[in-house]
Amino acid sequence: MAELAWTPPWRTLAALGLEAALGYPDRLPHPVTWIGAALDRLERSWNQPRYSDRTRRALGVLTLGAVAGVSALAGAGLQKLLARRPWMLAAAASVGLAQRSLYDHVEPVARALDTGDPMAARRAVSRIVGRDVDRLDPAGIAAAGLESLAESFNDGVVAPAFWLLAGGLPGLFAYKAVNTADSMIGHMEPRWRAFGWAAARADDLLNLVPARIAGLLIVLVGRRGLRTMLRDAPAHASPNAGWPEAAMAGALGVSLGGPASYDGVPTARPRFGNGPAPTARDLRRGLRLYVRACALLWAAIAAGGLVWRRR
Repeated sequence: MAELAWTPPWRTLAALGLEAALGYPDRLPHPVTWIGAALDRLERSWNQPRYSDRTRRALGVLTLGAVAGVSALAGAGLQKLLARRPWMLAAAASVGLAQRSLYDHVEPVARALDTGDPMAARRAVSRIVGRDVDRLDPAGIAAAGLESLAESFNDGVVAPAFWLLAGGLPGLFAYKAVNTADSMIGHMEPRWRAFGWAAARADDLLNLVPARIAGLLIVLVGRRGLRTMLRDAPAHASPNAGWPEAAMAGALGVSLGGPASYDGVPTARPRFGNGPAPTARDLRRGLRLYVRACALLWAAIAAGGLVWRRR
């Protein structure tokens, strides 16, 4: 069993299983917060308005390289330390996955909508989306929950599993560092446009394949939505986020996306799907779809493990 758990597919599957069963203890600080603290300190020190855009871009590249490099080295050291303890290695890898966490954050939104409590639903959805939620009606809340569920299925599950499979703990930890950097500094606002350029581009690159895998998994378990995904995904401003979101819209037969407000500023966004606006029932359907997509991911990795074993 130890030998099986050591091979990349079985190690990844073990990490997924541990995270789904146990999650991450709420009382413990998550390692991503350390990455975030380092990024925040470097950004405050180096992203100075007195510097030219060229200098700020160079310092942003240096910031990303430092944080991702240290994260990868930490992963390499931990992987070497736990080389003879495969289940401890899988436990360390599970920290970079978020299957259970994602479900636990979206389910309260669905529960509040089920009970007809839009205020509680807005509070719950505000914890997982960046848009303004004060004026969202139940359909808008359900749409926000589904969009976050779909996009985070890639960012929190498929992409980390992909890079764990491809690069072990160094690959996983480097991905988490880049993804965190993108969420913190990879924005188009004037303050971050130059400094966060490297973070945004690196995140786009690392999610290029996983995002399409995530969309395909949703389509396969939903048994429809491929045409919607292929047609609508390229319209998203991100080269990757549109794939799982459009797949979710097509698989559920609803419409997602559309105009939203961020910090009081209206933002035009593309629409995904041709169906009606989602309801509380559709959000529940989306959660079930998400669980089945995770299961299909597990099955695909297990199949890879069987092939690996025969090598």
